[in-house]
Amino acid sequence: MSDSPISPTRPGQDKPELTPSGAPIYRYEGTEPAPFELASGDDTTITAIADHIERYLGPVSGVYHEIISDKVHLDVHVVPPSADFPFYALVTSGMSDRPMTVPPEASPDDAPPFAELCILLPSTWNIPADPTEVATAFEDENVYWPIRWLKMLARLPHEYGTWLGFGHTIPNGEDAAPFADNTHLGCMLLLTALSLPEEFQTLEISPEKTVHFYTLYPIYREEMELKMEQGVDGLIDRFEAYDTGDVLDLARPNTALS
Repeated sequence: MSDSPISPTRPGQDKPELTPSGAPIYRYEGTEPAPFELASGDDTTITAIADHIERYLGPVSGVYHEIISDKVHLDVHVVPPSADFPFYALVTSGMSDRPMTVPPEASPDDAPPFAELCILLPSTWNIPADPTEVATAFEDENVYWPIRWLKMLARLPHEYGTWLGFGHTIPNGEDAAPFADNTHLGCMLLLTALSLPEEFQTLEISPEKTVHFYTLYPIYREEMELKMEQGVDGLIDRFEAYDTGDVLDLARPNTALS
């Protein structure tokens, strides 16, 4: 399930289900994704995104490659903590190899068809510097779930013929179950990263293709519900009141409980 500020146009859905704030809800429970389609990746776009990451965020220390890819070939680029950015930045490439299925009545500014995702992790996160240790570290779901969600959400629009954009929320199941056993966070919110340069947020590949970079904010179920009641601006106001940042904090206060 996700929600959008623009009317959806899913086939067979004449009257969309709406949140109390008026945003439509997309549901995918019981819907089969499109059949497997082997993807090899767009080398031109991969190179452009890698260069863009290094230009604005710093050197990439490693890339988590897919061996077999469905719909789009997804890589995750890892930028380690630095003096300018004292956190890990994990950024996808490949989501933008295909356009998302955005509402036909929406403008490119409201619903950009090309996107990539990133997530910001604290400098203490277990991201092994030695590539031979990555597989072992990622056997721990408490470590791997942010990467799992990056890849899952980057592929979702192409599997279900839909789109993701600013302000969308995607729960971990209908009840927004916690992502791991060391946190109560259980939903993803797509916003613009406050900690990353404005110049990083978009990349023009060609006159016809501009890629928008959205950052995943893990949030609590109650925060998702507040957003559905009041809209994304209402939740952002709570974030500002609590000084909630965009770097993952497993135990941060739940801004919707007061």
